[in-house]
Amino acid sequence: MKIVDISPFKGSTVCIELSGGGLAQNMKIYLHRDIAAEVSKGMDITEEQADMLIHKNDVRKARERALYLMESRDHSYSELFDKLEKNYPEDVCFEVCSRLAELGIINDRRYAEKLCRQLFEIKKLGKYRVRQEMRMKGIPGDIIDETLEEFAEEDDSFARLEELVEKKYERYLVDRKGVEKVKAALARKGYSYGEIREVLDLYDLDFEE
Repeated sequence: MKIVDISPFKGSTVCIELSGGGLAQNMKIYLHRDIAAEVSKGMDITEEQADMLIHKNDVRKARERALYLMESRDHSYSELFDKLEKNYPEDVCFEVCSRLAELGIINDRRYAEKLCRQLFEIKKLGKYRVRQEMRMKGIPGDIIDETLEEFAEEDDSFARLEELVEKKYERYLVDRKGVEKVKAALARKGYSYGEIREVLDLYDLDFEE
């Protein structure tokens, strides 16, 4: 195939027009100008070389997208891969995510520790809900287990639950209906029946039985 024209398109994008190579009509590919600089008008390139240029361009765009997403918040390897895969080929996503992991930009263990602390201390979630949220973020199961175990060694989960009930739910503990609503709310937050029972035992709830 021969490059018959190279022209500016939009912003930093360049349009490269190809002819020949069994093409029924001229084909256009759109590349970042830095990648387009590798070729010139009149140059003959193979189909494989054209595919490589497209791949390089996809990697560049996917990397820019990945860095943009990581600027807003941390992502796990799996979560970032899934987001990129909506717009880019699997091999491109693998190349980008693997490179970011090598550079330490993606770090599942660091993200797990940060997310775990946020879910426990800020959102006041229980262990079961925290595990679910971490799994939904694509954090591997072994890292979730290790992170929860390490956090449990320094965490007073009952004190956190007691504080949550006192600040947010105590005003509802005035009748049986209110107690049931509080139980349901705490269960949704990931606290076990035993934990809920224990913290509610601190209150005079004779009407509950």
